[in-house]
This record gives sequence, C-alpha cells and structure tokens, in this order.
Amino acid sequence: MMTIFLKDPGGVIEHAVDWDAGYLAGRTISQSSWQVVPVQSSLTLSGARLEGGRTAVTLSGGEAGCVYRVTNRVTLSDGSSDERTLLVRVEER
Repeated sequence: MMTIFLKDPGGVIEHAVDWDAGYLAGRTISQSSWQVVPVQSSLTLSGARLEGGRTAVTLSGGEAGCVYRVTNRVTLSDGSSDERTLLVRVEER
C-alpha cells in the first residue's frame, strides 16, 4: 500500500527520499533525476537537490482533485539504478 501525500494547489513543499536509510551499503548516489506524471500537468518540480544519501525536490502548483506520480530515479556509484515514486494528491485545504 502506497502513502498518498496531500498538497494544497497554492502550497510550495519539499519532498525527499532518504536513500541512505540502510539501502546504499557503501555506495553513493552519482546521479538523481525527478519526473512528474502526467508530464503535461500544472504540478511543477524545482530546486532538485542531492545531499549525501538524500535527494529532494520542491513541488508547487497542481490542480485540485488530481493525483500525480512524482518519481526520483538515481544511479549509484556501482552503476546500478533504482527509483522511488511518491503519490501526491492536490486538494484545497
């Protein structure tokens, strides 16, 4: 079961993934990218950051009543890759 994060359309919030929490096992993150689906949406991603084993992005906008999939894809120092997806529901709060 996936957690759904709630966001107001006027809110600007940061979401992060802590990859270091027992997952990296001596590896480091060499690349990180973020994507929102649907691509043609009013939810905006900005300020993507990589700090050690933690990746973060700032979310703004979005249309009330819509659910978005926000995915963080990382490449690790050993060449492997993985991704985590957050579900974000936008609603007036």
